Amino acid sequence: MKHIGPISGIATYKDQYVATAGYDNQVILWNSRDRTSLARVSHDHLANQCSFSACGRYLVTSSSDYSARIWEVPSLRLRAVLSAHADDVEMSVFHEDGKRVATCSRDHVIRIFSLEGQLLTELRGHTSDVITVIWEQGGRSLLSSSDDCTIRRWDAQTGALLETVDMQGVETDTIAIAEDGTVFAGNDHGELLLLRQGNITRVPAHSAGIKRLTYGAGRLVSLSYDRSIIVWSFTGGRLQQQRVSALPTIVWPRSCAFLGESRLVFGTFGSTYAIYDYQKDVWNTDGIEPDISLNAVTHSNGSTYSIGDAGQLFRDGKPIRALGSLCNFLLPFGSTVLSGGQMGEVFDAVRGHSIYRHRSPLNCGATFMREGVLHAVIGAYTGEGLVFRQTADGIEYVATVQLHVNAIKGVACSEDTLFSVCATSTAAFHRTSDFSLVRRLDHAHDRIANGCVSLGSERFASVSRDKKLRLWRDGEAEVFDSPHHNSIKCVTASPDGRWLASGDYAGTVALFDVQGRKWIRTTRPTASGISSIAPSPQPGTFTVSSYDGSLYTVRA
Repeated sequence: MKHIGPISGIATYKDQYVATAGYDNQVILWNSRDRTSLARVSHDHLANQCSFSACGRYLVTSSSDYSARIWEVPSLRLRAVLSAHADDVEMSVFHEDGKRVATCSRDHVIRIFSLEGQLLTELRGHTSDVITVIWEQGGRSLLSSSDDCTIRRWDAQTGALLETVDMQGVETDTIAIAEDGTVFAGNDHGELLLLRQGNITRVPAHSAGIKRLTYGAGRLVSLSYDRSIIVWSFTGGRLQQQRVSALPTIVWPRSCAFLGESRLVFGTFGSTYAIYDYQKDVWNTDGIEPDISLNAVTHSNGSTYSIGDAGQLFRDGKPIRALGSLCNFLLPFGSTVLSGGQMGEVFDAVRGHSIYRHRSPLNCGATFMREGVLHAVIGAYTGEGLVFRQTADGIEYVATVQLHVNAIKGVACSEDTLFSVCATSTAAFHRTSDFSLVRRLDHAHDRIANGCVSLGSERFASVSRDKKLRLWRDGEAEVFDSPHHNSIKCVTASPDGRWLASGDYAGTVALFDVQGRKWIRTTRPTASGISSIAPSPQPGTFTVSSYDGSLYTVRA
């Protein structure tokens, strides 16, 4: 038993068990003493996080199939399905008595269930996705953090909102709590915030957003998209750095958990978890096989290129380069192809060398012409666009421009216009000549935007977690409901702009006739998610990459 997709969630019970939740839908229970797998179960969609009960008898898992599930340990026999959610469940945690579970979801609601799966209370008030929920000491109240840039305290019995802490417009994905009631929060600016008795103390920590905080026995661990981990000691109300370490390339800075007195375990882009002894400053990534997921596909210079979590570049199905880092996109650029991902490096993928290193992961890219010279803009998790140009000697870094305040999920260029969409649901139009802002729409989508594409003549299309397609012209959007039942991950267009193809996390591809303004076909080539779609050289034909490691052809 092993994972074949990224491990997004991890939990431990004492030094006996490790549980992992993966984007391959799998949940695996491991013997932590020898890292052997004991049992495996599956959700119907991505498994996001997992958590043990204090007694170790139960495991709760959170999934993008809109459910949380309680399993008996060690058999992983299903005990209950917590199914009142209307969107992805991001986190689920047991009350200290083991009789209740709190869940938080992208439907903006926190819920409390019994161990048998009965819905007890709903906590409503957040205005955006709720990412983290934790029980306070004594279990009489809950804390939550949300993309609405607030941290809230709730009465767990009545569901009443007790307190709202405004994070001043900065998203805070993760919170933790110490024995003395101090609340730690990590924000998208890389700051640690200590919340005590109505006061906030800010501690500079990372050069990019903090994605996970884990607390235990006087130690706090912070993980960031700057590819570092910091172990902090917390004594007498003071927070001090104890250890700083760079993350191995195969480690995903999304989750970690304490294992025994001196070790931490981490999710990875591989078959099993990684171990870090923070007292000895030693990493153990032995036996981790890179997963098979493909994240991007493109056609360039007569060949088909694909790449994924393992950082292995394939040309026409054969491996040609090992870039050593998870890559999220492929962008044809003259005689080569650009790529990049978790390490923040921009690669000349075909030639196999790094061009530039940014401080955060990279998501997407697009090309444009300026004064007759080919340029590229690469979108980063920090909301910045990295600009490059083609020269006689190769590829040259030009500038970094701030396009958004959060992760750029898609960029597209047409004539003198750069169109981009952001994780905050914002869309923006900039001039490619000087990157001056033409127009910004803060609520362009109802949910997180996931991608965009040019349709030519300064027309664009974008897709979002709201499962809708938007066609943009002159800064205005025409909105179409889609046949997708799950969040739309990606979108592309045929070279002539006649057809659009969109793919979702459940493996469905839908084709849209731009001229006829209607959806013409849906197909499901795989049960795994669709990661990327590219127009192929054959008219009306698209190449689809999947998290199952395969490429598929879809024809209009």
